[in-house]
Parts: sequence; structure tokens; C-alpha cells
Amino acid sequence: MKPPLLLIGHGSHDETGVAEFGRFVHRLRCRLDGLPAEVSGGFITNARPPLGDSIASLVARGHHHLIAVPLSLTGDRRALGDIPGTMALEQERHPTLEYDLGRPLGPDPRVLKLLAERLADARAEMPRFVTDEPPAEIGPGETAVVLVGHGSTDPAVNAEVHRVSRLFWETHAADLLTVETAYVSHTRPGVPGGLERCRRLGAKRVIVLPYVLFAGGVLERIWAQALAYGANHEGLDIRCAEVIGDCEGLADVVIDRYEEALAGGGQSSAAARRPSTLLPVTRPFPAGRTPDAETGAGLVTAIAPRLNTTRDAGAEPPSSGPLDSEPLDSVPLELEPLDLDAFDVETLDAETPEPETDGEIEADSMIGVTGRGEAGEEPRGDAPDGPLAQPGVASAV
Repeated sequence: MKPPLLLIGHGSHDETGVAEFGRFVHRLRCRLDGLPAEVSGGFITNARPPLGDSIASLVARGHHHLIAVPLSLTGDRRALGDIPGTMALEQERHPTLEYDLGRPLGPDPRVLKLLAERLADARAEMPRFVTDEPPAEIGPGETAVVLVGHGSTDPAVNAEVHRVSRLFWETHAADLLTVETAYVSHTRPGVPGGLERCRRLGAKRVIVLPYVLFAGGVLERIWAQALAYGANHEGLDIRCAEVIGDCEGLADVVIDRYEEALAGGGQSSAAARRPSTLLPVTRPFPAGRTPDAETGAGLVTAIAPRLNTTRDAGAEPPSSGPLDSEPLDSVPLELEPLDLDAFDVETLDAETPEPETDGEIEADSMIGVTGRGEAGEEPRGDAPDGPLAQPGVASAV
């Protein structure tokens, strides 16, 4: 039996997005039932089931190795959450747990194809019941697209969304006027800014294309911003496409990420736990000796045993290592014993001369004496105007 698939979602307070996530998990269970492989899903925050409960349920059923795939188009760590840190916390709760982390879903050619399908549905002519007048003909050269991403504080994530816009324009919307990029929050341009750019480029119809997986609060914000802009620009035909949503095409991408991680293409937790290999530290070879290129003499590991031996005059160096053919030139160190009487406190006090002064100097008057002459003399020319700060004495300057 193959390892189970764990789908990781960010979580949302909107019940619509949570319900669509649950339907997508059920779809994958049906797809992977023939492998066989179990499928579970959980949210990092703000929704149920929590990711920890899903992992605990898999471990309780005897699964100690799983494949985790984040349901994210951009892999924004700040938006989706710290998945490696969360999984590391779960490993502390379940010491036998190992996992492989799959790549984010986009930009995959199949994801771009799904966006093209949502765009085609939005471009289709809709029936009008307000007037009997036929709708004005708007060609592809007068139609623009605004691809809207979540937006992030990470510039690299925003640049990835911009890259998706360019790829989508050249591969699936080359006949259209332009494909612009906008973001819901955290960065510019917003949805109104993207619509305004399309209008100034000469577009008569603009289709807002959400680069979002599931419906929910983010989609509602996109539509609200688009409708607010359209209320002040009645001559511009603004349409909003649907999200990618729960579909077979998205399931194909997730299964591909699962198989890729299963084959070793993901981020493995076992590699993170593996201890690092320590390399030997090299030191300069002793003077008068030549390192052996074949045996690697010169490493601190080769000469360390000789440095730790007792340096007796008649002792011979131990025979271990490539330096046996030539004895180590070492001279015994002879240290003269210290005369402890020289550190007698009374003797030192007697030999220390007292400073010659014309009178007693108070403790406070010692501040600023440096650089001046004897008591009663004027300061020398090279003395500073003010008192100097002494070590351990706070300066008033």
C-alpha cells in the first residue's frame, strides 16, 4: 500500500471555501482508491479539521510515512503558513512520523489550461433581458484580461504571479489586447488599477480572471472591487470569471505532485533529520616537513596524536601514521619554578613609591588632574580645556 496523501490548506472563515476543499478531498479519495492510497486533508488555521487531527488519525491507522501536498498556487509561505515548521511540530508529537513535501501546484501548464477554460466561459455572450437591442460587437483585439492573485509581502511571490500572466497571455490568450496583473491586497496594483490600465490601453471589455483555487472571501473581494470600478465606468464591459475550483483537471495536478514526491522529487523530512558529516580541519604543516600528497599528511588529525604524547628526552614518538619514517623534532620544555616570595603583598607595598604632592588632594579633585602640572601651576599648553573622563568614573561632559 502506498503512503497516504495529505492535502494542506491554509484555512478560511468562509464556509464556502471550506466546503469546496472537502469536496475536492473526496474527489481525490475516489481517484486514488485503486492505487490504493488513503487521502486526508486539514487546515493550518481558521478552519476544521485541523492539520494535527488529520495527521493523528493517519498515525493511529498505522501510517508513519505520508506525502504532504500544499494546496497553493504560489507557495507563499507567509500566506499558507510555515508548513515545514508545522510538520516538525507534528513529528515531535509522533516521533515515528516521516513525510515528503510536494511542490506547489502552479504555474503548471494544466493550471493555465484551466484558467483558459474559465476565461472562455466568461467571454461567452450572455442573454440580455433589459433591452431588445443587440449587443455591440466587441472583438478579441478590444478585449483585455486582468489576472488577479492574492498578493503578498514577498516580492518573489508577486513576481511569480506576474510571470503566470505573461505565460497565460502567450500560450492561451495571444489574440487578446493584453493580460494585466493585479492583486487583492498587500501590494499594487489592485483590481481597480488593473482595470484602469486596460481601459487606457483601449479595451472595451475587461474580464477579471481570479488566480485562486477555491471560492470564498478572496473571490468576493475581487468581485466587489471590480463592480465598484464598473459603477463609475458605464461604457466599459467588465466581467468576472470563476475560480479554478474543484475539478478533474486540478485533481490531475495534485496526483502528479503526489507521484513526484513519492519518487523522491519532494522535500524529505528524513534528510532534514540526517546528521551532517564533519569535514577534517586542516592546519599548516610543521616547518621543515613536506606533506604527503597521497596519504594526506598535514591534517591536524595526523599530527594530533604526536602532540598529545609525553615529551620526554629519551622517548620516541609513537608509530601511527604516515610520519613514522621521520621522527618528530621536539625539544622538552623546561620551565623555571616561580618565586612565590616575589608576590608578597607587604614587599610590594613597601617597594611602591608614594606620589609626591605638596598637600593632600581630595578624592573629587583627582578628576581632571591628568594633563596639568603640579599643584598650584597653570595648565600646560597641550592640556585639554575640560576634564578628561577617567576609567570607571562618569564624565560630566
